[in-house]
Amino acid sequence: MDFWTSSLPLDDEFEKLVIRMNPPRVTVDNTSSRTTTLIKVDSANKRGSLLEVVQVLTDMNLIVRRAYISSDGGWFMDVFHVTDQNGKKCLQEDVADRIQQSLGPRVRSFRSVRRSVGVQAALEHTTIELTGRDRPGLLSEVFAILADLKCNVVAAEVWTHNSRMASVVYITDDETGLPIDNPDRLAKIKHLLLYVLRGDIDKKNANTAVSFCSTHKERRLHQLMYADRDYDISDGDYSCSTTDRNKLNVTVDDCTDKGYTVVNLRCPDRPKLLFDTVCTLTDMQYVVYHGTVIAEGPEAYQEYYIRHVDGYPISSEAERQRVIHCLEAAVRRRTSEGIKLELSGEDRFGLLSDVTRIFRENGLSVCRAEVTTRGSQAMNVFYVTDVSGNPVKSETIEAVRKEIGLTILRVKDEPCSKSPSRESGKFSLRDLVRSRSERFLYNLGLMKSSS
Repeated sequence: MDFWTSSLPLDDEFEKLVIRMNPPRVTVDNTSSRTTTLIKVDSANKRGSLLEVVQVLTDMNLIVRRAYISSDGGWFMDVFHVTDQNGKKCLQEDVADRIQQSLGPRVRSFRSVRRSVGVQAALEHTTIELTGRDRPGLLSEVFAILADLKCNVVAAEVWTHNSRMASVVYITDDETGLPIDNPDRLAKIKHLLLYVLRGDIDKKNANTAVSFCSTHKERRLHQLMYADRDYDISDGDYSCSTTDRNKLNVTVDDCTDKGYTVVNLRCPDRPKLLFDTVCTLTDMQYVVYHGTVIAEGPEAYQEYYIRHVDGYPISSEAERQRVIHCLEAAVRRRTSEGIKLELSGEDRFGLLSDVTRIFRENGLSVCRAEVTTRGSQAMNVFYVTDVSGNPVKSETIEAVRKEIGLTILRVKDEPCSKSPSRESGKFSLRDLVRSRSERFLYNLGLMKSSS
């Protein structure tokens, strides 16, 4: 019944053979639509193909305004309407090549959840993964320990959700600039970081890991938080307001006549939303057979027809609720809270330790962070609240800026993911089924866009 039910070794070899015989075809169309670039992908299907394509689009900072997904049987046919972050058509010349490479036989199968397509070269750093209970000042303590141990942070990303924290940190030796591979030194780093993560309140669930594998840090963060069960909303510390909860609606229903489970998601639109939901479904071992995505206004609508990798739809209420909670968590993990502060300036050893210490001393709590080093320049973004999770007073922010440097630390407005001026499409549970033939013709390029 299902394309993926044979043994794994045979499946892998069969996938490689089919892909060699039918290499992926990607076309970039800038003429059919007045406002968006159409990216059409036709390829032999393998589990994870959708995520691979979406991951490439996300890493290229493209915004998906609409998407039509079809991968029933052994073939994968998708159409993405995309723009750049300014709402303009995509003019990047290597989009097709990068998607084709991601789908080609040289790419490892996504059967191994821990080994995703990497954006950080494995030979250039040591990777540290951290999970634990969040608390004010935790990030400051982590960076202080790394500085004391002469570890230079070249990149990092930190997420917090539902009182949990996950972080992927890339480090090198401060003296040599090389990855750290001494077993004794790595054991000491892990021991001290774990001690800080556990504190007095998280003796069992805190965890640290060190590896030298290439990682896609955003996908890995989703996996870490999922493994840490941040989606478990039974915790009394869950802080999302009733108003915020009402803005996000996820439903999971049966499509008995077709043998699918139908997932509908509606929430305020934001960058990388499609990646977050597709990543979560893939890592939860579901296959998206058909889907429709509309994100042309302030709200985003997503509908997926899914089955488990064994070919069967969701059969229990407990599993249904788990999918709902996990998708809600995936959306909220990246939702920006607090004030966005952007630090840009000459990089130096210990910079992160000093900056986060100043945050802590002024009563600021970091709820999300993105750390990047480009050459000799530090390009860091922090989302901060007060220790209670409330907005920070402007005088506090100005005091912090004066201490760090007014030209180095700036308050930034969130980039707006507005769509080009056009009507926002209506979305219904059976929209995909009713217009199936129209979508099929569209995917094949036999029907022009209405825009």
